[in-house]
Amino acid sequence: MTDLGHYQDPLTIQRVLHSARTIAIVGLSNNELRASYFVGYYLKRHGYRVIPVNPRETQILGETCYASLLEVPVPVDVVNVFRAPDALPGIARETVAINASALWCQFGVINEEGARIAADGGVTVIMDRCLKVEHARYVGRMHWLGFNTQRITSVRAGLQ
Repeated sequence: MTDLGHYQDPLTIQRVLHSARTIAIVGLSNNELRASYFVGYYLKRHGYRVIPVNPRETQILGETCYASLLEVPVPVDVVNVFRAPDALPGIARETVAINASALWCQFGVINEEGARIAADGGVTVIMDRCLKVEHARYVGRMHWLGFNTQRITSVRAGLQ
């Protein structure tokens, strides 16, 4: 099993969140019930430019959809991946080719080869973390449903 600690550094996550303006979401769905749609919607509401990458769609969230990262006509800061782990090496190669700053792999998108390809190409890699959850933790407000951030607790230290 891959040691993911290297890909989940809080300072690296914060740096990526604060420096990003344009996020390409690979595997963004047009289905409002899918996590990728919710994340894309959330990111747009928080001021990021969201670029959908999905070969089966022409438009998602009011934005032109592209079949691959190589077709995106503008610079991309972060590539956010909602695809199966075995698709990651190819996505990592495209991420390097377009000179994106970071490759962000959502929960469960874990592939060592893909991470190595991106890192060897000078791309920051974040793996097995949700961009929306991390944004809420470090930049935005926590959603009323809450998340286990391991930072906020109702338990008072020292009380038993």
